[in-house]
Amino acid sequence: MIWGLFDKKKKAEAPQAPEAEQKKGLFDGLRKSSAKLADSFTAVFTKEKLDAADIDALEEVLIASDMGASAAARISAALADQRFSKENAQTEAREALATEVARILKPREAQLDLTEGPKPRIVLVIGVNGSGKTTTIGKLAKNLTNAGAKVIIGAADTFRAAAIEQLKVWADRAEASFVSSTQGADAAGVAFESVKRAKEENADVALIDTAGRLQNKSELMAELAKIIRVMRKLDEDAPHETLLVLDATVGQNALSQVESFRSVTEITGLVMTKLDGTAKGGVLVAVAQRHAIPIHFIGVGEKAEDLQPFDAESFSRALVGLN
Repeated sequence: MIWGLFDKKKKAEAPQAPEAEQKKGLFDGLRKSSAKLADSFTAVFTKEKLDAADIDALEEVLIASDMGASAAARISAALADQRFSKENAQTEAREALATEVARILKPREAQLDLTEGPKPRIVLVIGVNGSGKTTTIGKLAKNLTNAGAKVIIGAADTFRAAAIEQLKVWADRAEASFVSSTQGADAAGVAFESVKRAKEENADVALIDTAGRLQNKSELMAELAKIIRVMRKLDEDAPHETLLVLDATVGQNALSQVESFRSVTEITGLVMTKLDGTAKGGVLVAVAQRHAIPIHFIGVGEKAEDLQPFDAESFSRALVGLN
């Protein structure tokens, strides 16, 4: 995925991670998850064909890898009919497993070029506190400005002063315009001002942070509804995207977060962060199996380029330890 085609000169000067380098970053980022899977995987694939006991063992391995019971059952059933050579059973099994994981993930793969479509492209970013929303916004902004886009960042998470301060650091790093207010200020007012500024400055993208207080869903619902309502005074189609940021380290809890936020607002796409810091990367498979929501980006490291467009095949191969 290309981060837009604005100023060709600036884009040419911006550092672009080669595809091979991105795949290496993904492989390294998923190393904890693939290692956890491999520890249990080796004992299962020792025969040319799996018997019933092997299939049960495989299903348990996949569930333990946070892929969830439904995906684990589907993958195990698919592998039950396959044969592997005695000499190369492990590699062939990994290839087969990667193929089946990719079958689940592929329908959710959706490239998102925020530089296309309406201008400014208004993006609302939601997620629980600590999920990586602020960092994700900063990385998106950095990648977009590197590609020549003009970006506005709105700090509408006014619940936490630290969120505003952290977002300001990312905005400065990305050379993006920044709109904020004081802690406790009206979040909808900040969102309104962000969209207004984006229109006045002819910005390409407006990225708007929000609070994530799921323990009080009624309050969060009211706040998000108000943010959307006031933004639509300036653009009747706002927001053009609502991205839910999920933290991979929470494992199966990510599923309940998706369900909770879907009950609060529409979600147009997912971003999964912190995959490099956990052995629970398989949870993305569980999310894809249960929820028909596009997956746009994954985070596999601290740098801006470590926020990568989601590619189902590359992810699946890295998850099972294949380059």
